[in-house]
Amino acid sequence: MLRLFYLVLISLVGAGIVHIAVLLLLPRFSERDAWSSLAEAGDFYKAVRIDAGDGSPPVVKAVDPLFHAAACRFDLDEGPVHVRAPGAVPFWSVSIYNRAGQNVYSFNDRATENGALDFVVLTTAQMIEVRKQVPEDFQRSIFVEAPIGEGIVVVRSFVPDPTWEETTSEFLARIACTKE
Repeated sequence: MLRLFYLVLISLVGAGIVHIAVLLLLPRFSERDAWSSLAEAGDFYKAVRIDAGDGSPPVVKAVDPLFHAAACRFDLDEGPVHVRAPGAVPFWSVSIYNRAGQNVYSFNDRATENGALDFVVLTTAQMIEVRKQVPEDFQRSIFVEAPIGEGIVVVRSFVPDPTWEETTSEFLARIACTKE
């Protein structure tokens, strides 16, 4: 009986130590989300490499070494965001996240007519206004209606072998993320 009491007491003390450590470490981890990491790497509407492909330390840990990635923060309260990049790569995909990091929309190069990266992210009200008179720049763009204010666009490009390394890096470096 005494051993059981001793075991329960040691378990409670250990659990208390773990809980106190978690509470003390929580502020450090809660401030280091993808949004704050991207904010340190670049301003709104500036595409930055988030992997270590350009020689700098990665902004966000890359899960797959066969993909290079770039991200751009935007604010739809300032107007629609237009994202495009010239060039061709074997495969690209786009994910749009809200500020909390929840995926709102995703698509890839197979959703476009010719595989070109050209899309516009906007709110419902902005979509109504744009559809009244579609600007010349938006004629071949994919329209993504997103129910968010601030968000992140992440573009990933597949690197099938080392010979594609330079092409995918140039593709990501030429991403234009502009507010309209």
